[in-house]
Amino acid sequence: MATIAFSTPQRPTRIAFPFKVFLPLSLPSIVLLLFFAAPMGLMLGLSFQDQETGTFTLASYGRFFSDELVLKGLGRTVVMSGLVAICVTILAYPLAYYLARSTSRWRTLVFALAIAPELAGVVLRTYGWLVILEDRGFINSALIWSGLISEPLPLSKNLFGVVVGLTHVILPFGILSLLTSLQGINPNLEKSAQILGASRLAVIRYIVLPLSVPGIVSSLLIAFTMAASAYATPALLGGAAFKVMATMVYEQVLFYIDWSFAAVMANVLLAMMLVSAFVGSRLESRLQQKLHL
Repeated sequence: MATIAFSTPQRPTRIAFPFKVFLPLSLPSIVLLLFFAAPMGLMLGLSFQDQETGTFTLASYGRFFSDELVLKGLGRTVVMSGLVAICVTILAYPLAYYLARSTSRWRTLVFALAIAPELAGVVLRTYGWLVILEDRGFINSALIWSGLISEPLPLSKNLFGVVVGLTHVILPFGILSLLTSLQGINPNLEKSAQILGASRLAVIRYIVLPLSVPGIVSSLLIAFTMAASAYATPALLGGAAFKVMATMVYEQVLFYIDWSFAAVMANVLLAMMLVSAFVGSRLESRLQQKLHL
């Protein structure tokens, strides 16, 4: 008696691809390499290149750290960015807390008004502040008309005007950063503390503020880095005499055609941002350990 053997068809062997998990990261990595890492590498190499002979030199770095005008511009950039970061975080915190906890029907309107400035361009918003703060602007005209002052106050073409303008420009980013952090705090913690007799101020002081430390640090870092790299607002509200690193890089590239020195300025500015981000992350970690978060 003959027997017929049935053989089970074998499934095609799949070739193991060990880097399959990294496939989703391939496109973002290529974009970052092409549009961030490659230009930064070229700029880093340009900073060590002699403008005329093309040979390796440290002359541009030596010039940077010996030029008093440039160092003053670097210090002015740090002061301006620090003030903007503090102002943005202080102004954004109560608004973000309201948006995180409110159930009012006005919440959507407040959120839209908080984000609405981003719909207009930076230059348009800066021109708006220029109209308000200049010598013949709204504030000085109103004060002179009311008899409170006889000469216009110096509200623009200085550090005050630039900080006001940049705070307005960057404020929505601070609100969004803090809002994300505050929404992650369980509201039942605040209700439990109030049931046990804690005042509203004590709840904010001992519960909300410590738990929102990551959001506060993020808001400070975002505002600092955005202010340090801003060009349009310092150029328009600060005037020609208010030099910061971004405006000085622009002048070196377009007016003096000194690409090597401009690359040095840009590298120092980038290093300053990286150091501030590192210090901020370390500070955040220490605060979280200290507060047992």
